[in-house]
Amino acid sequence: MLSTAFLGPATIVIAIAIVLVLVYYLVRTIIALRRAGGHLANVVAALQTTADSSANLEADLTTINGALSTLGDGLGAIDEDLVGVAQVFRLV
Repeated sequence: MLSTAFLGPATIVIAIAIVLVLVYYLVRTIIALRRAGGHLANVVAALQTTADSSANLEADLTTINGALSTLGDGLGAIDEDLVGVAQVFRLV
């Protein structure tokens, strides 16, 4: 049988080992969370830059939309003219 003289120090050594393992994993978790926080800060900065860069896009899109509308009207007129020409040559 094990004597109490052995069990007391063995219990202390095992308890210290468990505490050291827990401390090790807690420290590693803290390091990983800090790194993740740094990466998240970079993502936030990139998203803010994207939002700032796209703020003026609305005015440009309105201009582009107007130009495309004018182009569409012009292409519609050309289409009508081509249909008229096709009818003259009896292609339609």
